Amino acid sequence: MLREEELKTFVEGTTNYFEVAAQQPATIGSPYLMEGAPAVHDYTGVISISGKREGVVYFTAPRAMLTVLLMKMQENDFSHETMRDLVGEVANTISGNARRDFGRDFVISVPSVLAGEKPAITQKPGQRSFIIPINWRSHSAKLIVSLT
Repeated sequence: MLREEELKTFVEGTTNYFEVAAQQPATIGSPYLMEGAPAVHDYTGVISISGKREGVVYFTAPRAMLTVLLMKMQENDFSHETMRDLVGEVANTISGNARRDFGRDFVISVPSVLAGEKPAITQKPGQRSFIIPINWRSHSAKLIVSLT
């Protein structure tokens, strides 16, 4: 189960990503426990975690948010493939940054990406998944952290 200071690692990693990549910070809402299947947006980047911790980290965002993020990054290719790459990169970067705090036994996978599909978030008995709301400009996204 994640402790508050461990959850803070993901919150700080998310705010840092937007400050660096978009030169504009995101605001983070209060993390809350996931109940049932979470609503996901147009694109979802999925990182599997293994080692000392096990589970998944998801970053899910609407196409409109990813489009503006690409513009802030001076990118002008807004194709489906570029959106998939970006959402996977965000999930991977946030998880990779968390690895610095969790240590080398926090092993992250290559990102997989879902577009328009609901990820199957399975929880082991006693496992708690947290949803971290992300607001950037006029857009909303979520980081979902489900680790043992």
